Amino acid sequence: VQLVESGGGLVQAGGSLRLSCAASGRALGSYIMGWFRQAPGKEREFVAVISWSGTNTYYADSVKGRFTISRDNAKNTVLLQMDSLKPDDTAVYYCAASGSWSALETAYNSWGQGTQVTVSS
Repeated sequence: VQLVESGGGLVQAGGSLRLSCAASGRALGSYIMGWFRQAPGKEREFVAVISWSGTNTYYADSVKGRFTISRDNAKNTVLLQMDSLKPDDTAVYYCAASGSWSALETAYNSWGQGTQVTVSS
């Protein structure tokens, strides 16, 4: 499956952004979908994951209560709604596809190219 992220940009602290991940090549409903991010000089880290149907979600503690992951399998799209953004959220955000439920980067075998999110203070 090929993944393309969009929706990144520059926003002030406290603002919101919505990231989108569009899939092609195979039905998105076949995959567990996750969002990861990588800040400058840091390792890539887990952000959120959503089950095939969208019923189950799981978030990193750092974004819990502020970010919401969702999916529309009919549109082959996964979304990440990011509210109450902080400067520490500045990173390149990646969506990824996996055949299993996991927060581990190694479980994901298809990745998008990433979209930059910059939060100014």
